[in-house]
Amino acid sequence: MINLENETILVTGASRGIGAATTRTLLQAGAAVVGTYASAPGELESLQTEFGRGRLEALQCDLGQAGAAKALWQQAIGFKGHVSGLVNNAGVMPETPLESDDDTWASDWAQVMAVNVQAVADLCRSAIGHYSVRQGGRIVTIASRAAFRGDGPAFMHYAASKGAVVSLMRSIARAYAREGIYAFLIAPGWVKTDMAAVAYEPGNEWMLEEIPMGAAAPPENIANMVAFLLSGSCDHATGATFDINGASYVR
Repeated sequence: MINLENETILVTGASRGIGAATTRTLLQAGAAVVGTYASAPGELESLQTEFGRGRLEALQCDLGQAGAAKALWQQAIGFKGHVSGLVNNAGVMPETPLESDDDTWASDWAQVMAVNVQAVADLCRSAIGHYSVRQGGRIVTIASRAAFRGDGPAFMHYAASKGAVVSLMRSIARAYAREGIYAFLIAPGWVKTDMAAVAYEPGNEWMLEEIPMGAAAPPENIANMVAFLLSGSCDHATGATFDINGASYVR
């Protein structure tokens, strides 16, 4: 049983899907959690009812805005006075085909990079500064198999952004391991969330048929790995990427 009592963990994009499942798992393990949402608190409201507002703080944050990540980190510290773990889960994935008009193309690429890369970098920067005076801490970033095998032509920005955070986390792992700061990556394939709803639409059966296990991963699979990595049970895996994709991409 993973025990995360006395730990305070910031989870971005915690209102639904992987983020909500991760928040629940961390709370069940005894952690206090600061969960963020972009527009609506979603599942965070029911989790606060179940676990109490003393265990879970829900914060609205538009990570696409300059300076939002830095301000969020300070708010997260205010919850319990410290943050010992960071889960970079929030991300955007607009459909942007090559045929898009120039304004849409530029706007979508800018949004993806702002949320999926810049905000992650800003939060990691704040976390490293905080951890450096607290004798360490852990960061888990949710990447994607797209970082390694690419994605469809309408989602090249998403794949590029996930490749960027892979390099970011590996760099953090190498640079700060001696300070007790550890960085991990999880690279899911299809996961049973509303973001993957397209895979269940008629005519898209091939999206799931390519998975040898025959189905998208339950979000709890990713949540369990996050909790394990944050527990300190395998800190020597810092810099590593953990694939959870039903063997749809093996490397």
